Amino acid sequence: MFWLKKVLSQLVMPIPLTVLLLLLAACLWRSQRQWFLKLGKISLSLAIAVLLLCSQSQVSYWLAHSLESRYATNNLIMVEPCVVMVLGSSHIEKPGLTAVQQLSATALARLSEGIRQLSLGQQCKLVVSGYSGGLQPTPHASIMAKAAIELGVNPTNIIKFDQPKDTIEEAYALQELIGHHPFKLVTSATHMPRAMSIFRQLGMQPQAAPTDFIARQGFWWRLDADQLLAAQRAIHEYVGMLWLSIKGLKQHTSRETL
Repeated sequence: MFWLKKVLSQLVMPIPLTVLLLLLAACLWRSQRQWFLKLGKISLSLAIAVLLLCSQSQVSYWLAHSLESRYATNNLIMVEPCVVMVLGSSHIEKPGLTAVQQLSATALARLSEGIRQLSLGQQCKLVVSGYSGGLQPTPHASIMAKAAIELGVNPTNIIKFDQPKDTIEEAYALQELIGHHPFKLVTSATHMPRAMSIFRQLGMQPQAAPTDFIARQGFWWRLDADQLLAAQRAIHEYVGMLWLSIKGLKQHTSRETL
């Protein structure tokens, strides 16, 4: 189910969708039937429209900013027990690179904000999570933990969840650890609305600490790959929220250990 969900969600992302529409147009244009030729023209037009709109700054900004504007930067002081949960992202393992250098830009932004949140409390625990992604030999949580240590975090204050594959599994893992105690939740600003919904549906008390803001305004006539990426990330979140509203979450029995 996990991989099926990932594959199906990719079909509505701008680039895969554009490629599919172009392939459909090419196949339909091989037909001699006028109806198929008409559908081919529609498919080609849709492919161009998707690529143009998602690469355009106003559209991309609107998609991303509508998500990022829901939660402001968190500067609140936490009281004990202080827990900062940093959701996982990705990394790439290469010989000679430090753990910090192996993190993706998104992962590094999340970890940096997580460490900043640690400084706003006393005796805080930093929770990092993520599995290997199926491509890397080391779980993402382990690389995040090593990177945190390189950036000055005390190893005894780090907790690793190296099994969760997505935010839902991360929420279940944290619920077993802290139950319903309040905690700081650190993730990308576009992902924060969906993440907050997931944790709240489990009866938990997350305090949003968004980071990795990607909504950028630019010239309306300039088509940009960065804008395309921002639009794709935003669309991914809208699809995820739709899936969450349809499926919902099963309640797990928590075992508090903090």
